[in-house]
Amino acid sequence: MNTFGNNFRITTFGESHGPALGVVIDGCPSGMELSEIDIQPFLDRRRPGTSLLSSPRLEGDRVEILSGIFEGKTTGTPIAMMVRNENPQSKDYEVFREKFRPGHADFTYHEKYGIRDHRGGGRSSGRETLSRVAAGAVAMKLLAKRGITITSTIREVHGKTDPAEMEKEILAAKTAGDSVGGIVQVTATGCPAGLGDPVFGKLDALIAGAMMGIGAVKCVEIGDGFLAAEKFGSENNDPMTANGFLSNHAGGILGGISSGQDIVVRIAVKPTPSIVKIQQTRDIHGNVVDISVGGRHDPCIVPRIVPVAEAMLALVLIDCVLEQAKYK
Repeated sequence: MNTFGNNFRITTFGESHGPALGVVIDGCPSGMELSEIDIQPFLDRRRPGTSLLSSPRLEGDRVEILSGIFEGKTTGTPIAMMVRNENPQSKDYEVFREKFRPGHADFTYHEKYGIRDHRGGGRSSGRETLSRVAAGAVAMKLLAKRGITITSTIREVHGKTDPAEMEKEILAAKTAGDSVGGIVQVTATGCPAGLGDPVFGKLDALIAGAMMGIGAVKCVEIGDGFLAAEKFGSENNDPMTANGFLSNHAGGILGGISSGQDIVVRIAVKPTPSIVKIQQTRDIHGNVVDISVGGRHDPCIVPRIVPVAEAMLALVLIDCVLEQAKYK
């Protein structure tokens, strides 16, 4: 399951402490101008080492386009992009070779495969998401040509909604050797009505699956989400007029198909599991041991997950746009 999408298909590769990570895009239409300049700003928003609020791992995350471009335009053939790891410091993880880090995929990867990359978690590392962001940048450029834009905002960090208070929460957690999570909202504007397919191909189901495919995400809401459970039908429905809808409680999706309104998605992001505070765990031999996860980690992954969430929404939407084109 390293491939995502049907019409606009991406396959990501690489590990957190391997030589490189990257993505191959298959199904990108030909004739669109594309270069590293279109990709790099999105990777810069995601990369570590940019502030006290993120991991101090120093990575340039410079993207290289290896194929699929001729004379500055997409050719319709697979687009391969790669980012080389420059500052992994794998020695920091040697202490975890036989210990499972709480909250991580260490234990489950070991149980499934019988082997795991203890150096930062390998494929389960958040660093894998840079491949999605690179692909998402291409998807967003395609969407923009069709009048569809994607924006996002951080709604909460550890229950705080004021940006200054959010920063205080993150820095306080960092000082305490702990971490915090939060809520991110992603909105797609300009989507035409008709995207998505009934029953098992519902647009909201595809979006939810894409967002839950991000390692740190534990919950997804479309539109009013959980608040809808507290309302009467008369409060939750979106009345219609000759000029459109009067509200958007549904988040731009009805019956699994886009309504033409803004598509509104919120994700709950868990606290970063790598924390200095001592926790109880077990090792590969079944012994109960204590663990403190040192090294370079984000006290809050929320700020850096924003471009990842945007990318996943873009990948779903461009896939649906290309699918809908078959019906025209």
